[in-house]
This record gives sequence, structure tokens and C-alpha cells, in this order.
Amino acid sequence: MTSYRNSDRRPPIMQGSPPKLIPPKLDWDRGPWNRWAFQNIREVLPTVEVWRGHGHRRRLERAEVDLDDLPVVDSTGAATTLAGLLDETYTDGFLVLKDGTIAYERYFNGMNERTLHLSQSMAKSVTGSVFGILIGRGLIDPARLVTDYLPELGETAWTGASAQQVLDMTTGVRFSEEYTDRYSEIGQVDVASGWKPVPPGSDPDFQWPAHMFELILRLKDKVREHGEAFEYRSIETDVLAFIMERVSGKRLAQLVSEELWQKLGADENACFTVDSAGYALAEGGFNATLRDYGRFGQLILDNGGGVIPTDWIEATRTGKHGPDFNPSLPEGSYRNQFWIEDPRSRALMCRGVFGQLIHIDWDTRMVVVKLSTYPDFTNIAYSVATLKAVHTIAAALA
Repeated sequence: MTSYRNSDRRPPIMQGSPPKLIPPKLDWDRGPWNRWAFQNIREVLPTVEVWRGHGHRRRLERAEVDLDDLPVVDSTGAATTLAGLLDETYTDGFLVLKDGTIAYERYFNGMNERTLHLSQSMAKSVTGSVFGILIGRGLIDPARLVTDYLPELGETAWTGASAQQVLDMTTGVRFSEEYTDRYSEIGQVDVASGWKPVPPGSDPDFQWPAHMFELILRLKDKVREHGEAFEYRSIETDVLAFIMERVSGKRLAQLVSEELWQKLGADENACFTVDSAGYALAEGGFNATLRDYGRFGQLILDNGGGVIPTDWIEATRTGKHGPDFNPSLPEGSYRNQFWIEDPRSRALMCRGVFGQLIHIDWDTRMVVVKLSTYPDFTNIAYSVATLKAVHTIAAALA
């Protein structure tokens, strides 16, 4: 069954009582099933609440501009409109904040302002921000070794790695991020996190990890010395989360609630997916509304807004840039669980597979959030076209 765009007729996934078209447990995150599942994760997986608290809701004023017909280019480089690009790239929600005010907001595919949408790896930036808060409070020293906080990892490949190297994904730990290989380490995360069942036909002698910490303890091989090079590996974020839980005595969802979500003025409670041991998946299991992702981006743009240390935000914007860093970010870098677009703007990005994006630009005072459900894990052409559109929007609103 192929995926569908917003302009196509929607198949009746999870419609009716009982529904006849139900996402398969092994492929709920792939097209077309993700078009429903990413907005209904609490019906797919066990979750834990990230409470917004009793406090204020940060009011987002509106000064809207109709950008539907804004000329942009599509994924082939051909002329289209912003509305056309959003349709082409399987968009569920799209938000533009200019100087903290809503300039443009659109919902598709049944999503609305109260819908929680799966973040995928944008969760890494949420987790990293709370890590920065705990650094600022003196609970964590990023220069100290991982094993100072998690001595159990002394028998793993993280031996000798610093917390900062984990933040920047420059440890030498062997971990395959090959999404389409169900037996790769990221494939094992699917099982350990509770996202997927054990694949049918698996080797009966292979012991699948029962939960995330068990998987971490199994990773004993290094491919290089720590600190030598950046390599994107999702498991690093989970190590950060376990460090935070160990030093605070609190679970990740409670930490994100108390240190971040209750302070940024969220509209809605958020949630994390959890594994069999109750661990909230820091690397990609976070869910929130479009506007609350925007509020998070605005908090970063406001240099932490008194919640996240300003010097930590500044450090996050300072990375090591090299040629051909990433296919969709050739001048990019990575620091403290955020992507940096280029060394000139030093704009920060939270990114997740299947087309999740928060783009934060100090030069234009703009935050853009795009929530999507690509048919495939990645699509470089879609990502490049989206980033070009962000810059076109910035010029139009200048």
C-alpha cells in the first residue's frame, strides 16, 4: 500500500468501529501508516505524560501573512508555491514565528492545534536542552567521563568518553544507524524501546534486548578513538538521558516537565513513548503540538529565555564545520544535540526522520516548524527544498 499526499484521497486508516485498516505493528512508522500513527502515538505505543503544569500559557500573538502562493522550488528544482511544496513533502503541520508572533500556520492530514505529533529525533534537542540546564545548575560536568555517572558503562565502548563527546556524537562507539536494516543497532532500538516486535523469522539464537539500558550495555566495540570525528548515532542521546536520571533521581519525562515544559508556557501536555522498564525514549519518542514545538524553538531563539543557560545556547551555536558535512547540510555542524546550518548564520536546527524540522535563525528572528510524514525515513531532495523555502519565507517577511 503506497502513501498518499494531502491532495490525494485519504485511505480509511483506523476509521470505523472496529476499523478495517489497522497499521501493522512492524511498519506503523512507514508510509502510508505513519500518516495516521504520528498523530496518534498514544493509540500505538505505551507513553508517559510530560505535564505542562498549572502555569501560564505563553500567548502567541498573530500577525498573519498569506504565504500559500509564495513562489518557491519543489524537490526537483521546478517552480511551485509554498502550498504546493507543503503538499509534495507530506506536511502535517507548518508554523512560522516571526519575532515570536505567528506569521503563518497551516494544518493538514487531519491534524489540528491540539494534536500531539511524533518528534522523531527532534527529541534529541529537547533532551540536550534539559542536559544543558542541569550543566548550568552544576549537577553535571560535561568534561567528566560518562563512567563517572554511569559506572556500569565501564565494560562498554563508552569507557574513556566524556559527557561532552556524547553530547556532540563524537565518541568512537560502534553503532549502525541503518534504518532499513531491522538487525542493525538502530533496528534493535526498535525492539528494545518497545516500538516494534521482534521481526518474524529472526535467528532464534539471537537475544534481542529487553529494554534500552540492556542494549546500551551490549555496545562494547569502538570504531575510532573518542573525539576524533562526528558520527550521528541515536543511542548517544539515551546515554545522556540515563546520566540525567542518575544525577537527579528523576525519570526523563519528569525532568522535561519540571525543567522545560512547565516553564516555556506550553499549550498542552506532551508525552514520551516508554520501553518495558518505563524509560522514556530520549532519542526520538517525544510528542507535542505544532505550536508547542514553536514555543520550544522560540525559547532557544530568546537565548534560553531564562530557562536554558545563555552560555550553553551560545556554545551550541559554535561547532566544527567541514566540507560536505551532510548531504542536506553541506556546511553544517553538530553540537549539544542540535544541528548548525552553516558557520555564517549559525542557525540551529532540530531534525527528525520522515521530515521533522525546527529551524531557529537569529539573523531573521524567525522560527519555522515542519511536521511531516514522508513515505521513507529520509528524502534529501525534500529536505533541501524545505530549507530553501525557509529562506524564501524569511526574505518575504523581512
